Parts: sequence; C-alpha cells; structure tokens
Amino acid sequence: MLAETICSAVSAAGLGIAALTAYRRRFLAATRITAYALVPVGLVMTGVVEWVSKIAFKPSIWVGFGVLGLAWLLFMVTRVIERRGLGTSEKAEKTEKPAKAAKAGAGREAVAPTASAPSLGAGSRPQSTARQNAPAAPAEDFSDIEAILKKHGI
Repeated sequence: MLAETICSAVSAAGLGIAALTAYRRRFLAATRITAYALVPVGLVMTGVVEWVSKIAFKPSIWVGFGVLGLAWLLFMVTRVIERRGLGTSEKAEKTEKPAKAAKAGAGREAVAPTASAPSLGAGSRPQSTARQNAPAAPAEDFSDIEAILKKHGI
C-alpha cells in the first residue's frame, strides 16, 4: 500500500512540474515530463509495483535468482573454455588427431611433379631438337605445401 501511495505522489509531482513547464511555453519538454510522470501510475495500475514489492521481501525468491545467476555463469564459463580450447578432453583430442594423422601419413611422402609438360602419349608430335636438348626447368619448391599437408594429415 505504501508503494502505491509513493508512486501516486511522484506522478502528481511530475504532472505539476509538467504544468509549470507548459506554462513557460516549452511544450515539447512538458510533454516528455508528463510521459515520465505517468509511468509510476501505470505501473501501479498494472500490478507491477505489487509484484515487485512481494519479490523484494521474500528470501526464497532471491535465492532462486541467485541459482539462476549461478547457472548462467556456469554456462558462460564453459563456453569461454570451449572456445579457447582449454578443456582437458578437447585438448587431448586435438593433440591426438594430428599425431595419428602424422603416423598414418609417414609411409606416404608427397612427391613434387618433375615434368614440365604433360605427356601426350604415343600419338604426339615429335619435339624439336632444340627443345629436347634444353635443360629441364628447375623443379619447384613444394616444401611449404608439403608441410601444410602433413600438418593436416593429408
């Protein structure tokens, strides 16, 4: 009952200030003050003030809010740990996968192609003598590509 009385008094004071502001011909500001002044009365009429006053004085409700806050905090902590990869099971899986892939790919070595032109088979034209005597183009360095492929276990 006290909260409703206080809200009504605040609204009445706000409407008085709005009237004085309108008297000074500041109608936009007076309209805004009137809107703010009507909010407490609206909250009383909808029952929000009564609901809030019941919540404020019951310890079991505050304990419930605390439990909800703890649950939210635990969810956020686990998400941060998961994103950073700090969890023990996730970290073990991440280190095991590349090790297994490296062991599986140890027998297979990536070989860089040495041919500068594709082979055309038996029906191709004979190459000119100048081209046959020319030294082969130096093989490209694929070591960085090999390192990337080995890192991903390919």
